[in-house]
Amino acid sequence: MSGGTSPGRWLAIVGIGEDGVEALGPAARALVANARIVYGGARHLKLAGSLISGEARAWPSPISDAFAAIAGLRGTPVTILASGDPYCFGIGGALARHVAADETIAIPAPSAFSLAAARLGWPLEEVATLSCCGRPVEAILPHLQPDRRLLVLSADASTPAAVARLLARYGFGGSLVHVMEALAGPRERLRGTTAAGFDLADIDPLNLVALEVVAGPDARVMPLSGGLPDDFFESDGQLTKREIRAVTLSALMPMAGQCLWDVGAGSGSVSIEWLVRHPANRAIAIERDADRAARAARNAASLGVPRLEVVTGEAPGAFAGLPEPDAVFIGGGGQADGVIEAAWRALRRGGRIVVNSVTLETEARLIEAHGRCGGTLTRLSVERLERIGGRQGFRPAMTVTQWAARKP
Repeated sequence: MSGGTSPGRWLAIVGIGEDGVEALGPAARALVANARIVYGGARHLKLAGSLISGEARAWPSPISDAFAAIAGLRGTPVTILASGDPYCFGIGGALARHVAADETIAIPAPSAFSLAAARLGWPLEEVATLSCCGRPVEAILPHLQPDRRLLVLSADASTPAAVARLLARYGFGGSLVHVMEALAGPRERLRGTTAAGFDLADIDPLNLVALEVVAGPDARVMPLSGGLPDDFFESDGQLTKREIRAVTLSALMPMAGQCLWDVGAGSGSVSIEWLVRHPANRAIAIERDADRAARAARNAASLGVPRLEVVTGEAPGAFAGLPEPDAVFIGGGGQADGVIEAAWRALRRGGRIVVNSVTLETEARLIEAHGRCGGTLTRLSVERLERIGGRQGFRPAMTVTQWAARKP
């Protein structure tokens, strides 16, 4: 490529590292030098300053305020400077929602993940890669599996200590924490400690945290199976118990990127497990009781899926304005008039509905729904060993009738 973007490709996205313009190839250099306008963070603009001949524009706060202006420059040679790989937790993905791919050209630099893996000798395909930029640190919790490795982009200088505190709180205090600062630049530094003994100071805001997970004997490891232990959830008793929850999740059949309505969410256990199954999943917990709705939100945060959307309201009225669901679970409120019918109408074609009942009145509604819409009716019974006086015996929980159906 010579001195600029090809016809029709007016927007260039150039990755730049802490090693500056010296590491850029000829094509990337030309895209920066020939741009009429160059956007970037103050750090990026300084790194590329010797090449910039056009107007340099620092990102506003929030950065999204610039997107409309960039789209309005269509046809003008514009270059965006980005950290490393623009499409790895970077600006590229955000811009893709405003400018078509055939109008852009991107030249990535090595991502912070690639640089970190190279420094540590870790095969990148065997490592979980996450970001705490604009995301709470609790999002790493589902990834804390024994003897696994994680690479986590930090939001700022405070992130490494926050990650260490989180690990120690949940029984992973022995985990090794590598703080990797200003990778590939003259300020590069690598320091390590344990989560429990974390005492690193004067951390560069540009850093990444590499974790070697060590689970203590009492660590709260989130199993990969459906049916998290009941004591993982804060509850006032309105909780779909583990065995029933595992069967319910199986019937709901979570799929990547799909949206669940959890109606009468209670403690939010089903919608939380839906979200844990895949990071692209979306769930909306609908709960009429404000205290329970707040509890569901707390449970979601403590289990690493703070993206749970909580709607405080009574079904079916609370359905108004919600996005079309791919699956609906009704664990509470199924006895109210019109709830099952409204949920079925809202469900997209091919979507799944699962309704659990412990009362004869709601069971009658499920039998009616089964006759009208098809699907399966199943009775689920669970008995748990409990102490009865000085002896032990199995005490049955309430039998659950479950209706599951797919909308044609």
